[in-house]
Amino acid sequence: MTADPAPGPSSADSAPVPGQKSPVPGQTSDTRRCIIGAVLRIIGRDGVAAVTNRRIAKEAGVSLGSVTYHFATQHDLLRESLLRFVAEETRRFTELAADSRLDRIGLAEAAALVGQVAGGTEFDSEHIAPFELYVQAGRDERLRTAAAECFAAYDRLAARILAALGVADAERLAGTVVALVTGQQLRRLATGSTAEDLVDALLLLARGAAPEARPPASPRPGTVSPAGR
Repeated sequence: MTADPAPGPSSADSAPVPGQKSPVPGQTSDTRRCIIGAVLRIIGRDGVAAVTNRRIAKEAGVSLGSVTYHFATQHDLLRESLLRFVAEETRRFTELAADSRLDRIGLAEAAALVGQVAGGTEFDSEHIAPFELYVQAGRDERLRTAAAECFAAYDRLAARILAALGVADAERLAGTVVALVTGQQLRRLATGSTAEDLVDALLLLARGAAPEARPPASPRPGTVSPAGR
C-alpha cells in the first residue's frame, strides 16, 4: 500500500494539496477510525509507551504513511483517541438513557440499570486504554485539556440523567457521580470485583440527594411522632 499524501497544517481533513488526488469520500474518516481503534488496543494491552507508528500501522492494517498523514504527532494520536472513545461512550449512554425513559423509573431501577451496563462492559483493551491515558495526562500537560473535555462530557451526561430522575442540584452532583463511577470501575478493573458495589454507592448518593428519598426529620423534643399517636 502506498503512503497517503502529506496533510495540510491543520488536519487530514483539510483541502487536498494542488495536483494530488482527493481522498475517496468516507475513506479518510474510516482510516482515522481504524487508526484510533488500533491506538486504544495497543495502549490497553501494553501502555502508552508501546505506541509507535509502525505498530499502529500493523495493528490497524494501514500503511505507515497513512498514520503520519492523519496524525502529525503522537500527542495528536493520544488526544484524539481519548476524545473519540469518550464521545462514543457518552453517545451510547445517552441513547440508553433515552430508551430507558428515566423520567418514569425510580432511583433503585436507575442504579440497577447503571450496574447492569457497568457489569456488562468487558474490560477489553479499548476500555482499559482511557485509564492509561488519564494517568498519562498527569505526566503530559498537553493531554490535560483533552482529559478535562472528557470529564466535562461525562458530567453533562450525568447531570441530564440526575435531572430526569428528579435529583436536586443535578449539575452540582454530576461531577461526584462521575468520579464515583470512574473510581468504582477502576476498582473493578484492578480487583476483578463485580458491579454490585457501584450500584450500592450510586443508591446511597442518589437517595441522599433526592428530596423525596430523604428520611423524615426527627420530631422535635416534646412533640409526638405520627407513629406514636
